[in-house]
Amino acid sequence: MGDMSSFQDAVAAWVAGGSGEPAHELATLLSVRGAVLLEGPSDVAAVNALAESYGRDLASEGVCVLAMGGAMNVSRYVDRLGPRGLDLHLTGLCDERERGYYARSWARAGLAPDFFVCDADLEDELIRTLGVERVTELIEQEGELRPLQTFLSQPAQQGRHPQQQLRRFLGTKGGRKIHYGRVLIEALPPDRVPAPLGDLFAVV
Repeated sequence: MGDMSSFQDAVAAWVAGGSGEPAHELATLLSVRGAVLLEGPSDVAAVNALAESYGRDLASEGVCVLAMGGAMNVSRYVDRLGPRGLDLHLTGLCDERERGYYARSWARAGLAPDFFVCDADLEDELIRTLGVERVTELIEQEGELRPLQTFLSQPAQQGRHPQQQLRRFLGTKGGRKIHYGRVLIEALPPDRVPAPLGDLFAVV
């Protein structure tokens, strides 16, 4: 019996050049109806955390949340999951600098551009929404105030805007962005969800 993680693995193997048969079989078995295409695992952590806060179980709803390993892979995912493949409803979230990859992929598939764009990236959206002071409090609560202070004392960080410093800090250690993807989402007031995320959930 498969589950949504099995479908995710099957899609990744298909995109990497393997057979598409397992993905087709699991899509039918699990009644998969849609896919959310995201650049990386920190985005997946944030989207799943927000779904939980809304009381939604996307997997049970037939929606697969996928980390593609970078926006440059989006065309391969759209080819396999869109109208020429499994014909799922596709949406996604990307950084402003990656908008072109998404736009071209949706256009080639003959789809309306049903994806949403963060000004810089998702971490930047969350830090801006919560504010520097609140994010610093959360980092302290997670036991990382001293590493943050050490990071901020580095010459390369002098003169940077505090929001940029925090955004860079989240990417300085493996797994930190994934961890804080959930932490920052869980700290959001219900009425202050960044627009790209709110718009995404309006169509999922």
